[in-house]
Amino acid sequence: MKVLVTGGAGYIGSHTTLSLVEKGHEVVVLDNLSNSNPEALRRVQEISGKPVQFRRADLLDSDALDAVLAESTFDAVIHFAGLKAVGESVEKPLMYYQNNVAGTLNLLHSMGRAGVYTLVFSSSATVYGESEDVPLRETVPLNAGNPYGRTKEQIEDILSDVAAADPRWRFALLRYFNPAGAHESGLIGEDPQGTPNNLVPFVAQVAVGRREKVSVYGNDYPTPDGTGIRDYIHVMDLAEGHLAALEFLQEKAGVFRWNLGTGKGSSVLEVIRAFGEAAGFPIPHEFVSRRPGDAAVSYADPSAARADLGWSATRDLAKMCEDHWRWQRSNPQGYANAGSAAGQG
Repeated sequence: MKVLVTGGAGYIGSHTTLSLVEKGHEVVVLDNLSNSNPEALRRVQEISGKPVQFRRADLLDSDALDAVLAESTFDAVIHFAGLKAVGESVEKPLMYYQNNVAGTLNLLHSMGRAGVYTLVFSSSATVYGESEDVPLRETVPLNAGNPYGRTKEQIEDILSDVAAADPRWRFALLRYFNPAGAHESGLIGEDPQGTPNNLVPFVAQVAVGRREKVSVYGNDYPTPDGTGIRDYIHVMDLAEGHLAALEFLQEKAGVFRWNLGTGKGSSVLEVIRAFGEAAGFPIPHEFVSRRPGDAAVSYADPSAARADLGWSATRDLAKMCEDHWRWQRSNPQGYANAGSAAGQG
């Protein structure tokens, strides 16, 4: 298939692009590089030995979207592009609704004009909010607790309405839990700009010496060690889930929702210890006050993805930490010192 990957130079996007080209698909990446680096795509080509076409464009630019989709006949779109920092979304909600929701509307209009009706959407477990109904199933009522999560929830609603109105559309809504890890080569991985928003990249930056210590938000939760429990999933398992969803949509039209997680929770302290074991030394950390809105326990019920897609996460927490540390150790500043030329097609 020929696949357009929006946000394909980012963390999950670059790993999924690699999986796609290794499976023989032709990929065009569209990215505005606001939170990514084209070096990731150069390295995808290095690992795979296969070309990846790159188009620098923004989802808010309808003319640019139309131009890319008009270049050739695409079979599907995988949609990662979007702003993703919860805290920033609280401070700048208009920016998030404009970028994520309006950008997706532009993409859907352009896809319709180009006759491309298959989309795999990067949603998030944040759509569930602070639900205590764990493990979380796809049938749990959505109640996102911040603007970022609400943009994902609103896009899911939009896609559902579009599919109900026009039977040509095929949508997979993939609700990720907590991505971690990196490709085992150590060549591509997570390279957050500014302060990492998620636990594992923050721990990795402490381990490599970029930060002093990990702040653990709360140690008085009703969990075995008092710290919050989350479902961490290896980014390569996540990438493989996108390919499985893409294949599923070749057979069925409509809108489908799947959790992508391991179905197992790990506490903050368990993650810090596991990363220390991968690195070979303890990771300094301190306990601070809880953050408002953090649930004590959140993990997926991934049984629907297993039943419908034949997909399951196969890599455990130790593997995530091992691969993430290999990436961070080899690239202590991320892609910062790398070249800026990506493959042009």
